Amino acid sequence: MAGVAGGGGVGGSNDFQWCFSQVKGAIDEDVAEADIISTVEFNYSGDLLATGDKGGRVVIFQREQENKSRPHSRGEYNVYSTFQSHEPEFDYLKSLEIEEKINKIRWLPQQNAAHFLLSTNDKTIKLWKISERDKRAEGYNLKDEDGRLRDPFRITALRVPILKPMDLMVEASPRRIFANAHTYHINSISVNSDHETYLSADDLRINLWHLEITDRSFNIVDIKPANMEELTEVITAAEFHPHHCNVFVYSSSKGTIRLCDMRSSALCDRHSKFFEEPEDPSSRSFFSEIISSISDVKFSHSGRYMMTRDYLSVKVWDLNMENRPVETYQVHEYLRSKLCSLYENDCIFDKFECCWNGSDSAIMTGSYNNFFRMFDRNTRRDVTLEASRESSKPRAVLKPRKVCTGGKRKKDEISVDSLDFNKKILHTAWHPMENIIAVAATNNLYIFQDKIN
Repeated sequence: MAGVAGGGGVGGSNDFQWCFSQVKGAIDEDVAEADIISTVEFNYSGDLLATGDKGGRVVIFQREQENKSRPHSRGEYNVYSTFQSHEPEFDYLKSLEIEEKINKIRWLPQQNAAHFLLSTNDKTIKLWKISERDKRAEGYNLKDEDGRLRDPFRITALRVPILKPMDLMVEASPRRIFANAHTYHINSISVNSDHETYLSADDLRINLWHLEITDRSFNIVDIKPANMEELTEVITAAEFHPHHCNVFVYSSSKGTIRLCDMRSSALCDRHSKFFEEPEDPSSRSFFSEIISSISDVKFSHSGRYMMTRDYLSVKVWDLNMENRPVETYQVHEYLRSKLCSLYENDCIFDKFECCWNGSDSAIMTGSYNNFFRMFDRNTRRDVTLEASRESSKPRAVLKPRKVCTGGKRKKDEISVDSLDFNKKILHTAWHPMENIIAVAATNNLYIFQDKIN
C-alpha cells in the first residue's frame, strides 16, 4: 500500500500521483435525471464496486484479474450485474409519491460464493443476493427439455439428471424486503459488526433490524417532539462502530454528533458522548446554522476516530475527546463569500459525503466544478483534483487544480466566479486496501488509481 501507509496518499508529493483509469457512463450533454448516480460503495474486498442511481437501478462492477501479458495494466472494473432495485410507488394514505432513487448501498461481508448487499430508497430497504450460475441441470424425469411436464404413465426408465456447462449468468434476487418502518425519508443504513443486524435512520428516528426478520424492527432513537412546532433539529446520518457492535453514532442538522451505547438502555435517547465544537461568535452569520449541518459521518477503519462533513469543511474527531475535533480541513473556504448566491440556488443544502483510505491516513470528499479534495493526515498536505473527460486518457496523471479567490489569476488557476455549481461530486469511495478511488460526477463514474512508475 505504497503511498497510503507511507502518508503520501493524496498526491502533490514526489513519490505519489493519481492517474486516470476508467470512466463509466454516457458522454451526452443532456443528462437524464434517472441516470444521475446517487451512491457509490466498494465491497469489503474491493473487488466489487456498486453504484445506485436516481432511476432505482443498481450497477455492480467487478474487478478483472490482472493480465499476465500486460503487467502494468492492473485489473479494470467492468459491469458484472445490473438490476432494478426499486420502483416508483405511491402512498395513497398520504398522497405522496415515493421516488425510486437509491439513497444508500451497503455490502454485507461475504460468507459464501454469493454476495449480499442492502439498498434503500426513501422508505424501503431490500437485501439482494448476487450469485453466479455457469451450469444447468438436464435429463429430468418428470419434464421434457423444454420444461413441459411428461405424462407419468409414459415414463418407463429413470434417468439421473446431469449438470452441463452454460454461459455464465449473474443473477440478482431480492431475499428480504424491510418496509413500513419509516415515516420520514431514510438517509442512512449501516451494517453492524455482528453481521446479523443493521440500522436505518430517517430524519427523526433510528431503527435496528435483524437481517432475517422483516416484519419488525426496534426503535433505538426517537427525537420527534410531542409538538412538531418544537422541532429544532433532524438526524442527518448514522453509522455503527466498525468493531463494537453496541456502539453507533448519529449526526444532526445542528452540527452535533451523539455516540450511543445500546447496552445502557433499549431506547438510546440519552447519548453516551456528545461531540460539538463551540462556535466562534465572530464568524456567526445568517448562514451559520445551515452550513454547520453535518451531511456525513464515517468511523475510521481503526474505530479510534470519526470524520464529519459539513458544508465547508471536514472534521476528524477522536472518540475520547468530545469538546472539539482533533483535525479540521477546509474543503472550499473560498465559497464563504458566495453563501448568499449558493442559498438562492439551493446549493447550500447539498449533502457531500466523505471517505477514509484503507489505513486511515488520508481522507477524500467532493466539491463543485467536478473537483474533489484529498487531505493527508500525516503530512497535512492537501490537493484538489478534477474528474473530467479532458484528462481521461489512459494512465494520464491528474494535475492539481487551484482556485483563485481574488487579485491576479495565475495561468493554471480557475476563478471562483467561473466554477460550475451544477457539476458537483457528492459521492466518493476509496478501495479498502489499495489506492483506487471511485468518484461519481453526475451520471459518470470515474475510477482513478495511483501511478506505478
